[in-house]
Amino acid sequence: MNPVLLIVDDDEEIRTQMKWGLSEDYEVTQAFDRESALERFRVHKPMVVILDLGLPPHPNSTEEGLATLSELLELDPKLKVIIASGQGDRSNTQNAIGTGAYDFLTKPIDMDEMQLLLKRCFHVAELEREYLELKRQTQPDAFEGMIGSSQVMQDVFDTIRRVATSDASVMILGESGTGKEVAARAIHQQSNRRDGAFVAINCSAIPESLLESELFGHEKGSFTGAHAQHIGKIEQSKGGTLFLDEIGEVPLPVQVKLLRFLQEGYIERVGGREAIQVNSRILAATNADLKKGMTNGSFREDFYFRLAVIELNLPPLRDRDEDLLVLATALLQRLANENDKEGLNFAKKTLTAMEQHQWPGNVRELQNRIRRAIIMCEGKAISPKDMQLFDSRVIAPRQTLKEARENVDRELLHSALKKHKGKITNAASELGITRPTFYELMDKLGIERP
Repeated sequence: MNPVLLIVDDDEEIRTQMKWGLSEDYEVTQAFDRESALERFRVHKPMVVILDLGLPPHPNSTEEGLATLSELLELDPKLKVIIASGQGDRSNTQNAIGTGAYDFLTKPIDMDEMQLLLKRCFHVAELEREYLELKRQTQPDAFEGMIGSSQVMQDVFDTIRRVATSDASVMILGESGTGKEVAARAIHQQSNRRDGAFVAINCSAIPESLLESELFGHEKGSFTGAHAQHIGKIEQSKGGTLFLDEIGEVPLPVQVKLLRFLQEGYIERVGGREAIQVNSRILAATNADLKKGMTNGSFREDFYFRLAVIELNLPPLRDRDEDLLVLATALLQRLANENDKEGLNFAKKTLTAMEQHQWPGNVRELQNRIRRAIIMCEGKAISPKDMQLFDSRVIAPRQTLKEARENVDRELLHSALKKHKGKITNAASELGITRPTFYELMDKLGIERP
């Protein structure tokens, strides 16, 4: 098959001429404005686009053309966009190149020049994709920045490899800050949908009245303020992956519509009557207790089982002792480079303080504390104060004897469980107590049973 080329121009005669001259070497698809360009791109996934800057509804300015360029590159940063414009102002072309365009042609276009430029563009695009694919294959544990040599993380990586080969829906579970969206992106990147869009939506961040429109889209005039047609997140993810974060916050009426989409593969925009087929993989995540939601009626049981064909549990950072310092060092290097402060390192006291800290905010907390430390650090060694980590033995509040004993018991039980990987019999034997006593202590101290 010939490679796909998208031509975006509001002049039908120019589009027809270019298609006639290029159809022998390329599978040419056309668009006349921003909306149709994005729709054609999502359907055909071209590696190269020829884009006119003067598009409706503002054909005499570059506003729409530059907006289209930005949105195309947001969908695929590797995309090669050639600007073809009759605009005489050289600054327009410079703006486009600054935004991320690969090269430009001036109208009227010389066909020989365009053919040479297209060959170069497709060659470079193909080389980049081959390199990224080779890199992905030779770094099987490089899951979009996920770092971990601990057994619990190796189990996570193994699960990601396995689930990525199918189109089954995955429910990603874990405390806040454990990296659920990073895991979702890793599944997408390891799948055969990696060249499609990865579209994420935080269901708790959008008002209930707007969530349905954000997910399913709406037609012009379907409600007050709907001045134009809007393509929803589900439709945007066509051919790729849709990630529904904080799925436990979705109201029941929207759960019903999402369930129908999961069952049938079709959606209807708000105010629309057309059934639109969408081939998209669904990943969802939550830190809420959805089983409790099913019990109290706030979360549909059939919806849960449609979403959770496979469950992926992400461990909290406090259960990843082997990974903490490696992860912290990698984050320090990356964030320091971003802030032009290379050469920073952790003081010995800081490493000790990090190991003693419980990290209730998990990897997100670690990242935020390191980011703060990079800003506050005056020398090359990051201190505990820079990360706002303090010796808990110094600042610990006064405790009653009962509270102190419970804290010691809790620490011993956690340690034994971690050492024996959740095996109650072995953990109880090490502490010199029976299994029933161990369970009784777990319940008393508020430790979740494995």
